[in-house]
Amino acid sequence: MEDQLILAYDYPLLGAFWTVMWIFLWVMWFLLLFRVITDIFRDDSLGGWVKAAWLIFVLIVPFLGVLVYVIARGKRMGTREIRHAQERQAAMDDYIRQTARTGGSADELAKLSELKAKGDITEAEFQQAKEKILR
Repeated sequence: MEDQLILAYDYPLLGAFWTVMWIFLWVMWFLLLFRVITDIFRDDSLGGWVKAAWLIFVLIVPFLGVLVYVIARGKRMGTREIRHAQERQAAMDDYIRQTARTGGSADELAKLSELKAKGDITEAEFQQAKEKILR
């Protein structure tokens, strides 16, 4: 028997296409599976036992479970995703506002220290204004 060397040009183009397509489909399948599992845990309208039942159904019979879940609850998956994104955006906006507010007080403290250094305000006035800013 002769050992055959398989080169890249010996692999048919259609075979490469099918391989890439199957890899793509498997990646998409896992993304959908994880999104469904995430949605099961994210849904506040489901009770604990119902979440457990959906999770077991999706994990034991994954193709049928995901298909049934998307058919039964797919329309509300999008609304829950949008609500979750809005909550994350609101939390980020609050964080930015708090950080910006803190930066403003640092600027005010710097101005106060300049006024104190120039002698425009006394030590007692400086301490009183500093406590007012830090509150």
